[in-house]
Amino acid sequence: MLIHPMPDPVALQLGPVAIHWYGLMYVLAFALFIALGRVRIRQPHIAAQLWRKEDLDDMLFYGMLGVVIGGRLGEVLFYEPVKYFSNPVEIFKVWHGGMSYHGGFIGVLIAMSLWARKSGRNILDVYDFIAPLVPLGYAAGRMGNFINAELPGRVVADQSLPWAMLWPDTAFPLHPNPVFLQGLRHPSPIYQMLIDGLLVFVILWLFARKERPRLAVGAFYTLLYGCARFFTEYFRTPDWETTVLGMPITSGQVLSLPMVVAGIAMLVWAYQVRQRGTAPTVARAEAR
Repeated sequence: MLIHPMPDPVALQLGPVAIHWYGLMYVLAFALFIALGRVRIRQPHIAAQLWRKEDLDDMLFYGMLGVVIGGRLGEVLFYEPVKYFSNPVEIFKVWHGGMSYHGGFIGVLIAMSLWARKSGRNILDVYDFIAPLVPLGYAAGRMGNFINAELPGRVVADQSLPWAMLWPDTAFPLHPNPVFLQGLRHPSPIYQMLIDGLLVFVILWLFARKERPRLAVGAFYTLLYGCARFFTEYFRTPDWETTVLGMPITSGQVLSLPMVVAGIAMLVWAYQVRQRGTAPTVARAEAR
């Protein structure tokens, strides 16, 4: 049996300024985006599309806005609308945690479509380029959830499970006398970090190393994440749950099912049409 370590959510206090671990995980995610992007632009089939380091900086700015705004609005609209609309100030307190992946996903798609239009690139090429850069950042976010003791897992069926964990109830102060949720729990943020994040990254990175038809990489990511998230939701205490055809299905599974369906449809389309990624239209115009 393990006990959640309950670290101080504040990593560093500089006078009145508190730097939270959760925020640092987002900084790590953005740094990983840049680092992996610089590796990716050196891959021959990506270099042929004339990707540049400056593109990474621009996309990071747009992506940050998409992640933060979309992720927070997703949390508000998909998971806890009553809580946030009854106290709207809480919407802006992102350092307390509470970011929806699916909201961030939509936010990034919108942000990248705006950047693609500005840069003269095909949005499908942009999606293919950034997809392998996302999972490790997601994994960092899940570590932030774990540090904040967010997203507790379900009670384990086998109490002898070596990594079953006593999980603190964040409705009460964590120190000096924490109150724990009933029963030993699955450490679900760690499961999602390892499966939805690291495992999806390894599979997708290997797939994306070779040239694929336009949209195939982005579609494969959508499918992989949707399947991984649907699976790991079985170990996480649901924010809300419903029943479909007599089977319980969680909020995360409801939001992931469209990703699975869309991923399959896009992957089939990509291999039927077999378009190739291209350089931006602006670059082609300058080349003439």
